Order: sequence, then structure tokens, then C-alpha cells
Amino acid sequence: MRLKQDIIKIDGKKIFINPFLYLRKFDKKTKRWLIEPGQISKSIIDFNKSKYYPEINWKILSLSEKLIKETTIELFLKTSEIIKTFNSSLNSEQFLEVEKKLIYHQKTSFEKISKNYFIKKERILLNQKRKSEIAIIFSNWQKWLSLKKTQKLIMPLFVIILISALLGWFAGISKNSCNPYFESNSSN
Repeated sequence: MRLKQDIIKIDGKKIFINPFLYLRKFDKKTKRWLIEPGQISKSIIDFNKSKYYPEINWKILSLSEKLIKETTIELFLKTSEIIKTFNSSLNSEQFLEVEKKLIYHQKTSFEKISKNYFIKKERILLNQKRKSEIAIIFSNWQKWLSLKKTQKLIMPLFVIILISALLGWFAGISKNSCNPYFESNSSN
């Protein structure tokens, strides 16, 4: 049961450690705050690196790995803030227990969310780049077709293509170009 990992009980009270289970209680601004990275300062994320990733040597990570891990830390911090907001009756020991469970159960899913965010962002940028390239090509063709010299050239070119197509068609149906296997044999 996946949902059991997202809920813990402390003193008989259910606490959601998955921030997305609180979404119905959020307004649009809070949803955007939770989903989009860059809302928490770099200094706070750097301060919490050893808390959420004590086993990692940050100097050997690639730039994309660092970005994903930092976004994951930001998601942890936001989730902690949400849990504090909706469960204000927790004392420091209880909250520490909630954070340990949060780190244990949500680390891989938060990393997946962070990776998917950057993959989606990259796809959006690639699509925008393709659309702009297509728009540039289309506008270049429009400019070329609107030139007077091009318009003078198009009509004779169209006539030449039409005549060559008609000549090819007539040559294809003439008796000289037929396949001998399809001719009727007078000796049969």
C-alpha cells in the first residue's frame, strides 16, 4: 500500500508526509509555490544539504545532478513547511520524527518529481525553439513568394511541371511503353 507510506500517526493524529495530499486545501499561488523550484534561497538549501543528503560528496556531482538534488531539498523544505502549517500542534520531537519518515519514504519520489520537472521544462523549451524555427521558415517562404521576380518565375515553372506531367502520362499509356505481358496475343 503506497498510501500507508504517505501517512504516519503521531498521538492518534494522521499526518500526511506527501505534500500533494494537501493540494485540495491550497490556493493556486500555494500550488505554484510547491511545484515550481526557485522559491527558497540558495543559502537555505546549501545549509540543509547535509541534513537531507549526508552521504553525498557535492563536489563530484555533475551540474544537472546538483540541480536535481537541490530541487529535491527545496521540495523537502516546502513539505516541512506545509506539515508545520497544517499540524501546528506538533512539538519538536514529533516534528523530528515526521522529518525522518519524510526523508526515508519520500526521497526517491521527490527526486523523480524534480527530474520530471526539468525534463518537462526542457521539452517545453525545445518545442518553443521548434515553433520559432518553423515560424521563421514560414515567414522566409512568404517573403520569397511575395517578391515580384518570384511571382514572375512561378507561372512558367508551374506550366513546365504541368506539361512534363501530361507528357509523362501520355507516354505511359501509349502502346509503345506497355508491358508485353499485358498485350493480347493474337495467336491464342
